[in-house]
Amino acid sequence: MLKRIPVQSLTLGMYLHEFCGSWMEHPFWRAQFLLKDPKDLDRIRATSIHEVWIDTDKGLDVPAGTPATTREQADAQIDTDFGQLDELPAFTAAPPAPARALAPTSMEAELQAAASICQASKQAMVDMFREARMGKAADAATARAIVEQISDSMTRNPSALISLARLKTADDYTYMHSVAVSGLMVALARQIGLDEEQTQIAGMAGLLHDLGKAFIPLSVLNKPGKLTDEEFALMRKHPARGWALLRRKGDLHEAVLDAVLHHHEKIDGSGYPDKLAGEQISLIAKMAAICDVYDAITSNRPYKNGWDPSESLRRMAEWTRDHFDAKLFQAFVKSIGIYPVGSLVRLASGRIGVVTQQSGKSLLMPCVKVFFSTKSDLRIPPEVIDLSAPGCSEKIVAREDPAKWHFPDLNELWSG
Repeated sequence: MLKRIPVQSLTLGMYLHEFCGSWMEHPFWRAQFLLKDPKDLDRIRATSIHEVWIDTDKGLDVPAGTPATTREQADAQIDTDFGQLDELPAFTAAPPAPARALAPTSMEAELQAAASICQASKQAMVDMFREARMGKAADAATARAIVEQISDSMTRNPSALISLARLKTADDYTYMHSVAVSGLMVALARQIGLDEEQTQIAGMAGLLHDLGKAFIPLSVLNKPGKLTDEEFALMRKHPARGWALLRRKGDLHEAVLDAVLHHHEKIDGSGYPDKLAGEQISLIAKMAAICDVYDAITSNRPYKNGWDPSESLRRMAEWTRDHFDAKLFQAFVKSIGIYPVGSLVRLASGRIGVVTQQSGKSLLMPCVKVFFSTKSDLRIPPEVIDLSAPGCSEKIVAREDPAKWHFPDLNELWSG
């Protein structure tokens, strides 16, 4: 049985199933192992992670009376919370319209445009990181032009670019992560009703938030195994390094600089570099914390495959009490969907499909491209079903783990 317990209750002999936090917050390259080394226990307790999942079938259980949450209890609470998102009031009464009026496009058409934007933006980020290694701050005009293209793409179709930017190789992760977080920041800014100037500031913060990683050796940045304590400490210096570089030029908004410095702060004060808590953290930095973690945990890395988008949101929901601003996280989920594009789901009919876009009517009823029947255990001709369409009797009954099914063309099915 899986149980979520406080880190303080963790003891030698327990089987660690999962950390309640992203893998950026701890130095372990794997999450599942029998806890036998006292040094590993000390290292876990030294991180900012407060809770872990243990598997009592593979190791010791907690003593009777110890606070613990079962997997079923945790899932039931998340289902309840997510199921209420459609009825929750908007963050603001009426989000302002984008400054540039652009005609909406289909997902298919915008994916093609977004591919070109992603490629050009990635190259621009490669250049920015190269210049940063030479001590040159990013050119604000270039960054603004990139954010404008990202913003325009999301005005035409809000899902295409942020979904496509999630598909990145280990080699281009650092650069494409910046592009993806910028897009997610724009989406969240619009969801909470920021005006166009503030939305552009949010997009800039997302684009530049990790520039300090230019000073981290690639051997550490892309290490496929466990980081040493020294390497982990070095990684945690990137916010301050990026902030110090960018502030020298003096042409960036203060909110952008603040987000660069504080995107790893947490609501409970256990983040870094300044251990800010609650309202001490700026709005843009709180937004960046959410967008940064989501893209990181849904992306493949040298040492770990990314999680399914909908599964990632559920895991983040478990961390919200300690990590994220709860209302902002709710707005983030509404901006990308409970089942974001690319999520693998099972329908009531037993068919399996991948989410291709949001319907705009209900967060629980996206458009799904079905392509596999669990009843016949065979592939079927792909068919797109709008679950929100009048008379549609289908509904999502479960999330599916892509690692279990090994569909080789999963990304192509939704992205083309």
